[in-house]
Amino acid sequence: MTNLYGFELLRDEFIPELNTRARLYRHIKTGAELLSLENDDENKCFGITFRTPPRDSTGIAHILEHSVLCGSRKYPVKDPFFTLVKGSVHTFLNAMTYPDKTTYPVASTNLKDFYNLIDVYLDAVFFPRITPEVLKQEGWHFELPAPDAPLTIKGVVYNEMKGAYSSPDGMLYRYSQQSLFPDTTYGHSSGGDPLSIPDLTYEAFKRFHETLYHPSNARIFFYGDDPPEERLRKLDEYLSQFERIDPPSQIEKQPRFSEPRVLEYTFSAADESQQKGMVMLNWLLDDNRDPTELMARELLGYILLGNAAAPLRKALIDSGLGEEVIGGYESDLLQQTFSVGMKGIDPANAGQVEELILRTLAELAEQGIDTETIAAAFNTFEFSLRENNTGSFPRGLVLMLRALSTWLYDDDPIAPLRFEAPLAAVQTAVKNGDRLFERMIGELLINNPHRTRVTLRPDPEHAARLAAAEQARIDAFATTLDEAKRAALVAETQALVEWQQTPDPPEALATIPTLRLSDLDRTIKRIPTDIDERGGVTLLRHNLFTNGIVYLDLAFDLRAVPPHLLPYVPLFARALTEMGTATSDFVRLLQRIGRETGGIGAAPMTATDLVSGQSVGRLMVRGKSTLGQAGELFRLLGEILLTVNLDNCERFKQIVLRSRANRESSLIPSGNAYARQRLAARFAPAEWAEEQMSGVSAIFFLRELEQRVQHDWPSVLADLEAVRTALINRHGLVANLTLDASGQETIMPMLMAFLAELPDVPYTPVQWSVSSVDGGEGLIIPAQVNYVAKGVNLHAYGIRPSGAAMVVLRHLRIDYLLDRIRIQGGAYGAGGSYDRSTGLFITTSYRDPNLLRTLDVYDEMATFLRETALDPATVERAIIGTIGDMDAYQLPDAKGYTALVRYLTSVSDEYRQQIRDEVLATTPADFVAFAEAAAALRDHGHVAVLGSAEAIEAANRERPGLLNPVKVL
Repeated sequence: MTNLYGFELLRDEFIPELNTRARLYRHIKTGAELLSLENDDENKCFGITFRTPPRDSTGIAHILEHSVLCGSRKYPVKDPFFTLVKGSVHTFLNAMTYPDKTTYPVASTNLKDFYNLIDVYLDAVFFPRITPEVLKQEGWHFELPAPDAPLTIKGVVYNEMKGAYSSPDGMLYRYSQQSLFPDTTYGHSSGGDPLSIPDLTYEAFKRFHETLYHPSNARIFFYGDDPPEERLRKLDEYLSQFERIDPPSQIEKQPRFSEPRVLEYTFSAADESQQKGMVMLNWLLDDNRDPTELMARELLGYILLGNAAAPLRKALIDSGLGEEVIGGYESDLLQQTFSVGMKGIDPANAGQVEELILRTLAELAEQGIDTETIAAAFNTFEFSLRENNTGSFPRGLVLMLRALSTWLYDDDPIAPLRFEAPLAAVQTAVKNGDRLFERMIGELLINNPHRTRVTLRPDPEHAARLAAAEQARIDAFATTLDEAKRAALVAETQALVEWQQTPDPPEALATIPTLRLSDLDRTIKRIPTDIDERGGVTLLRHNLFTNGIVYLDLAFDLRAVPPHLLPYVPLFARALTEMGTATSDFVRLLQRIGRETGGIGAAPMTATDLVSGQSVGRLMVRGKSTLGQAGELFRLLGEILLTVNLDNCERFKQIVLRSRANRESSLIPSGNAYARQRLAARFAPAEWAEEQMSGVSAIFFLRELEQRVQHDWPSVLADLEAVRTALINRHGLVANLTLDASGQETIMPMLMAFLAELPDVPYTPVQWSVSSVDGGEGLIIPAQVNYVAKGVNLHAYGIRPSGAAMVVLRHLRIDYLLDRIRIQGGAYGAGGSYDRSTGLFITTSYRDPNLLRTLDVYDEMATFLRETALDPATVERAIIGTIGDMDAYQLPDAKGYTALVRYLTSVSDEYRQQIRDEVLATTPADFVAFAEAAAALRDHGHVAVLGSAEAIEAANRERPGLLNPVKVL
């Protein structure tokens, strides 16, 4: 195996717990390293990562991550990334910038598609066309569209980071990291500080790529069932074009503090009283990469903060000093860190929070950690590691990031993938009486002076100062412009727009590899489902291999709940596991869940029935365990559902405070979702119900509920009891079991006995209404960017698009909305969706510097569809990408849950096949036909915007009455 396609084999090992063969190679000519994982997973993964420590906060690494995907030597188009997306069935395709690395991962279940993705990515990172225009578009530029127009700063990353710097949560974590590492690369913002981004020069930008995007600085990763030797051959085709260099990517260690430090910052808030402050205590640990030590530290982080019963989390919540606990253990930097803090504090009490944290840690170190808490942590970790359930994120990419936690720092990349020996070593140490975790608290935290306290306090002037700083930079630059330079800048601006708007030549687009329709399955993927009635309960069973894990979903009917009580449902869902039961307080209950199951949780779900058009609402109670733990899983579920202790005013108040704090902090990161939900609530009852439970209305409800809990607990308790009585009912229940056939035989007697214990009370399902809001809404939040949504109910105008609409919408998102709103407008993102069950057609933008301009883009969509001639290759790419979306890779539990939702919403396999057939048969005529839908959006659409008061006022000045202002934050 020596010198196989230019690689030398360094290690060859089998990892039993992953059923994976791991081979570590080094490319002889360049020094590039390759970790090749071979197994039978069809969801193949590839990633190439470069160590990219920034030396300032201009966002150079982040901007370069965007820019290398804007055309390359082999693929000379302006945006091969989105062109590739159109004709791919990928299961993952993205790029991410971290504080010290930039990684380019892809995944696909289709081998041809997988190879296409790899080739485009390798050419992109090694041979990009990073021209000045690319830096202007993706990074920043001064924009002057006309001599008398206002001068502005635009750029995709520039506006993305303006949005990021509007989020207090993100700011706190960023400042906390920087506080621990003031003298190293981690003291800078790798994403980019908007005040520093305009300092980035094209020369520095080019040099960063030339020195760091090189095979000698690369860690390359493969995973899955693709041919192992072909991996080496494909890589050598690229790597062999380079000579070895010594890349300037070393990361220096932070010198240790001799005493703790205290820092304070501000964030934007409408007023100081409404938006409370935050505080975080942070420790710099060390760079110990011993697998057993790393496992112990991860366990310690979970023990201290992992759930509502964790002792440090509980002490902070019980103190009443704040509303939610934040923080955790971080091992993905050269030197590890641990943080803990609170949101929703009075900034004047930051010192009290610090004292409480230190006192609680000292008590735990001295008096010991409860053995049940430790046992629960061990089971939770072992279950999670063995289940290897990564949700929609490919398993291989999780392993890549785990390997990089050591590999990036020139340590063993295979060690973090092995968990059995380290976990067993920690378990043995504790079993033998070693006070391991208590000792770690003392050594790593209590006696560690490298500690910072970072406080964020609300400041109504913060946003104005940022705007003034931006304007000062613009004004300073403007003073350097005489008439000739101003004319030159206008010409540059217009040239950039012309470059953006000029279509790529057909011959360039033809270079992008794509699948063909003949490569696709014409039939849907079916999920095995048996349906029958047992004891008045509808039971769905899915015979799928789950590696011995039981997945159970219980879908209780939300339509049994009176409409005015709907906002309580998410709180009740949390209360099920966070309030205790008749026999266990909530600490003991959470310990039992952690020790004896793989987890129990609950959350509401709403939708619209495809056939009847009726609203569907369910409280989904979900549990999982090993087959051997199933008896305890059912005992715990029965105890929780039948005897949850709701009469605990203080505990419920904590749940309300945490829920409100988390919803408010999610407004800026998820503003597009809130705007979309606010609109949808006007048109569909199920969407109205969802908005009541999780939208802006839910935030208003939670604020009011805080006062009621404090001053009128009996009425709140009565409401909660009414929710319990309505929901916990065998009548109308749908149970969903995902497990192989032999496991089902073992489980069924326990399941039926459990279901028989539930009450069986007939009820009449309630009817939900829709929101009565009229006109446009301007939802005011303290952000530097906007989230602009416009929506219409197509069914109300007799428009019912076929499955081809999925193809058209995909084309609109990538070829029209992203082009006009992101590339030309400088927003971070844009999207559009059509729901066949409700008729809702909604477009949204994300972290958008514009408002009216974006609405104009939506309104011009019909003209775009009618006037843009589409060639067959464009249509075919759009079809292929749509099929890829429809065939998203799923793990067994997700398959079972998907089948349940399809059953609840009457989405049959026959209907799914019909839609697939319509997608595959899409023609250019379908694109023109969808212009009718776009015209309905233009002429009859409603608008909702999350944005600053200034942006909403400016829009109303130009278009009076457009938006009714509603203060949210």
